[in-house]
Amino acid sequence: MSAIVTRNECQFPATATAAASAGRILGPNHRWKVLGIGVAANAGFSATFSGIPATAVAMRQGYHLGNAELGLALGLLGLGVALSELPWGVLTDRWGDRRVLLTGLGATAAWLFIMAMVVVPTKTAVPGVTLLSASLLVAGLLGGSVNGSSGRAIMGWFGEGERGFAMSIRQTAVPLGGGLGALVLPSLALAMGFAPVFGLLAALSALSAFFAWRWLHEPPTQGEAHAAAATNGPAPLRNIEVWRISTAIGLLCFPQVAVLTFASVFLHDFAGMGTWVTSASLAAVQTGAMAMRIWSGRFTDRHGNRRPFLRLCAALSALAFLVLWLLAIAAAGQPALMVFLPVMVVVAGISVSAWHGVAYTELATLAGAGHVGTALSLANTLVFVGFCLVPIAIPWLLIVFAWPGVWLAAAICAAIAWPIFLRPA
Repeated sequence: MSAIVTRNECQFPATATAAASAGRILGPNHRWKVLGIGVAANAGFSATFSGIPATAVAMRQGYHLGNAELGLALGLLGLGVALSELPWGVLTDRWGDRRVLLTGLGATAAWLFIMAMVVVPTKTAVPGVTLLSASLLVAGLLGGSVNGSSGRAIMGWFGEGERGFAMSIRQTAVPLGGGLGALVLPSLALAMGFAPVFGLLAALSALSAFFAWRWLHEPPTQGEAHAAAATNGPAPLRNIEVWRISTAIGLLCFPQVAVLTFASVFLHDFAGMGTWVTSASLAAVQTGAMAMRIWSGRFTDRHGNRRPFLRLCAALSALAFLVLWLLAIAAAGQPALMVFLPVMVVVAGISVSAWHGVAYTELATLAGAGHVGTALSLANTLVFVGFCLVPIAIPWLLIVFAWPGVWLAAAICAAIAWPIFLRPA
């Protein structure tokens, strides 16, 4: 392992000591409350940025959108997060997790409540695509506060031997919130409209803010650890290895975003599946991703093989989307094969969603204790560039290459990520 990594890894025991000191004041199990807050906050926002795209069919109908307009609206939700991630991460390293989470979650809850009041279709008026897109952009800008801040708190409270497991549990919040959103929000939107959809999401953000206010505390000597890290370690934006992992994370999220945003449209339009099948398929992707993230965190903590695991996940994801590409081509000529498409979407979606906790742990370790918020936010910026670009690009890929071309492009992105991930030291 490089000298950069070795130096930064040595910074975390000081933070672990701080966490142990805090544990004596707040109780030995307080770190699990901190982890729970990270899970709750990420699940609440995941229900927004993954759950809203799951309502794509209902949104297209309710707001009278074409595929290109739908892609623009969903893409701007991701763009908002991408634009705000790095500023929120820098603020987290300076202000601490508590202030950032309370500010971001509170503002997100308030904005979603406003959307529930004024940005919903009614019998007399339908909001235009401009208003809807701008509203989702603001929701993303505010919600970007969640990702880097909760990850920094968890890295501070847990020791080296359990950080991968803890971060993987935290990352299960993304498929947990997305899975619940995929199960609940499409049916809710079809039955009652989008006012209760945005209202429910506002309530989840407000509840997460309450938990953060009640239990999220910095370790008492966190400031000392931060100062040492800031002095001894290179800034993440000048660390080529941090950039490589962040770039690979962003690329590997492109095919994942394709599944989250347009798999329901693919299964509905191409395979002729109903709302129940599309919702169940996305929920299965999220459930499988949760299980795999927890397992992968524990597995790599025990074996110290984060980097080989990440490269393997990229290769398997590329293979899974290649199979989906071939199956879509075959199903176009043999309609009997359509029944296998939801299964393959689930397999590909799980394979490309299993690695997040491991990747973020490796990235945070490389960055050092004082730079965790910035490093995680750098990666999340590139992730949400994907959430912006992919929904906008897919309608154009459909025009030129049809659905098989979408899944081939997803396979290519995963294949490119494989060599970018760092080799074992």
